[in-house]
Amino acid sequence: MVLNYIWVAFFIIAFVMAVVKLVLWGDLEVFPAMMDATFSSSKTAFEISLGLTGVLSLWLGIMKIGEKGGVVNLLAKALSPVFVKLFPDIPKGHPVTGSIFMNIAANMLNLDNAATPLGLKAMEQLQELNPKKDTATNPMIMFLVLNTSGLTLIPVSIMVYRAQLGAAQPTDIFIPLLLATFFSTLAGIIVTSLYQRINLLNRTMLLTLGGAALVVASIIWGFGQMDSLLMDKVSTSTANILLMTIIIAFILAGLRKKVNVYETFIEGAKEGFSTAVRIIPYLVAILVGIGVFRASGAMDLLIDGIKWVVTSCGGNTDFVGALPTALMKPLSGSGARGMMVDAMTTYGADSFVGRLSCIFQGSTDTTFYILAVYFGSVGIRNTRHAVTCGLIADLAGVVAAIAICYLFFN
Repeated sequence: MVLNYIWVAFFIIAFVMAVVKLVLWGDLEVFPAMMDATFSSSKTAFEISLGLTGVLSLWLGIMKIGEKGGVVNLLAKALSPVFVKLFPDIPKGHPVTGSIFMNIAANMLNLDNAATPLGLKAMEQLQELNPKKDTATNPMIMFLVLNTSGLTLIPVSIMVYRAQLGAAQPTDIFIPLLLATFFSTLAGIIVTSLYQRINLLNRTMLLTLGGAALVVASIIWGFGQMDSLLMDKVSTSTANILLMTIIIAFILAGLRKKVNVYETFIEGAKEGFSTAVRIIPYLVAILVGIGVFRASGAMDLLIDGIKWVVTSCGGNTDFVGALPTALMKPLSGSGARGMMVDAMTTYGADSFVGRLSCIFQGSTDTTFYILAVYFGSVGIRNTRHAVTCGLIADLAGVVAAIAICYLFFN
């Protein structure tokens, strides 16, 4: 519903803007430009979706091998001591714990098809423990915030889009994105724990969060000592080594479980093909809306306004062109994806704005969509502090993404 209003607003604002330019300044080119944008944007959307088919099939095939090879289960067991501390209200040994672990692990591995069913199952099990069926419990909210903070280890789809749009090194955003999503998740955990009075000052959480923070600080410090050329080479090389290691690890895990890795890969690749086809109408819709909005001059007016505010405050305005992706992400994943593609198409996949839009896309998740789907599935009306905590995590991810992008790519 939110995306419906946004999409309609794109066209109405664009039309009003075009009429103003025509009447006040006699701009006869604005309406032809808007019509050209509708056709060119729809063609771009189809070409992108078509080009995604091969790479998306490859990665979903690899992910399916990892899923059946037990990687998700292994990651869930590794996270178990941490999540027990984050969900103190869940009875020890309750089956919902396993569903939560599996959902978070699947999200971290970017297994969307597995993560959503597991998440809905976890929410149903949490509802069984809920004494007030229309009000979100503390474990429900913590679970939702962990989802909305967007913690992802393998941002497959973003790298695929970068490859499709001509990035020289599609994986160069891998390390920066991991850092940004870490800060988003950390902020979400801290603020939710404060609301719920969960004590994070225990041995398990201090070791986990402190150790992760130390690793992230070391990475930032290490890259801060390098010049831009060396930083780019090290970041890209590290990302490629990690990704290839993950691929081999997934295949070996499948062999160890005596999985037919070839047939499993084909099964996952089929899902990749169907996914690429399924997103065509959504991508066409959002890119046409954005194209008309931009061609009317409304996008430039919005960006120039934000630039004026930032400049007045003495700030650097290089990041402003990527802000539409950040503003759209809490509302709609497909809308933010369209903004990201538009930024890379307009400014270039390897531009500062293009890279930052990708990091925005991957550093958080669709807060309102996740809240609507998960809470709606069990009839929750009173969401308590879920929205506040989710949006604070989003804001932390956006701020971290800007700072990290300046560090790596400015």
